[in-house]
Amino acid sequence: MRYMLLIYGCERPDWGTEAHADKIAAVRAFTRRCAEDGVLLAADPLHTTESATTVRVRDGETLLTDGPFAETAEHLGGYFILDCADLDEALRYAARCPMAAEGSVEVRPILELQPMAPQVSG
Repeated sequence: MRYMLLIYGCERPDWGTEAHADKIAAVRAFTRRCAEDGVLLAADPLHTTESATTVRVRDGETLLTDGPFAETAEHLGGYFILDCADLDEALRYAARCPMAAEGSVEVRPILELQPMAPQVSG
């Protein structure tokens, strides 16, 4: 079953610093472990919330707001999608995720439906 690990509330050290290099190394090691274990399907960091645009449609009018949907101290910073045997296995990976030591990792099963996006051939 596929699980999404949603990464919240982690600080991003300044680029080029030792703290940044250490964090990148830890994340790469975790990602490599997931890949070697055969559970990694996808993983990406997100740009900061300042780059977000929220779209709402109310009474047929499109409303655009710069920034995240909600003001919160913890923002979504990235995700992993893992294919695990069960929730217990997904939780074990979440506990190994280096961002769990400073922020939080929300684990949610992905609802298995028919593909909603068209398949792209290439």
